[in-house]
Amino acid sequence: MNNSFFSRLTPKEPKFFPVLKEMSDIILKTSDLMIACLRDDYHQKAMDYYRKIKEQESLADNLSHQIFDDLNTTFITPFDREDIHDLANLLDDVIDGINNSAKRIALYNPKQIPDSAITLAELIKEAAIYIGKAIDELDVLKRSSTKIKEYCNQLHVIENKADDVYEHFITKMFHEERDGIEIIKLKDIMYELEKATDSAEYVGKIIKTIIVKYA
Repeated sequence: MNNSFFSRLTPKEPKFFPVLKEMSDIILKTSDLMIACLRDDYHQKAMDYYRKIKEQESLADNLSHQIFDDLNTTFITPFDREDIHDLANLLDDVIDGINNSAKRIALYNPKQIPDSAITLAELIKEAAIYIGKAIDELDVLKRSSTKIKEYCNQLHVIENKADDVYEHFITKMFHEERDGIEIIKLKDIMYELEKATDSAEYVGKIIKTIIVKYA
C-alpha cells in the first residue's frame, strides 16, 4: 500500500487526477450524445452520433492506456496502483457501454426508440455528473470524504432506478411486441444502456474502497 509512513513523507505524483477527470468528462459528453441520438428518429443521424461517440470512446481508451503506462513509471502514486488501474478501467467500461448502445442503434435501426431508453440514457448522464463530482474531490480526499461517499451512494440509487426501468421495459415488451426481430434489437440496446449504469455503480464502489484506505 502507498499509505505507509514512508509514502506519507514522499511527494506523490498528481498527474493521475487530470486524466481521470478527463475520462469522467468523456462519460458526460457521450451521455449527452446518447440522449440526443435516442431523441432523433432519423437513422442517418444515429450513424453520425455513433461516430462521434466512437471518437470519444477511442480517446478514453488512450487515456486508460496512458494511466497504465504512468503507473509503471511512477514511484509514488496517490492511491494503490491497483485501485487507480481499476478506477480507470471502470470509467472506460461506462464509456464502452454508451458506445455499444450507440453502435447497436446505428446497426439495428429499430422501428421505434422506446421512452425507457431515453430514461436510461438520462440516468447515465445523472451518474456521469456524480462521477465527475467524486473525481473532482479525490485529490483532497481527507477533507471531503463525506461528500464523495454521498456521490457514490447516489450512483447506487441510480443503478437501482435503471434496474427498475429495464425490468419494466422487458416485461412490457414481451407482453406487447409481436415482432421477434424487434424484440432482439430493443432488448440488446436496452441491455447495453442498463449495463452502463452497472459500471457507473462499480465506479462508486472502487472510490469507496479508496476512501476506506485513505480518508
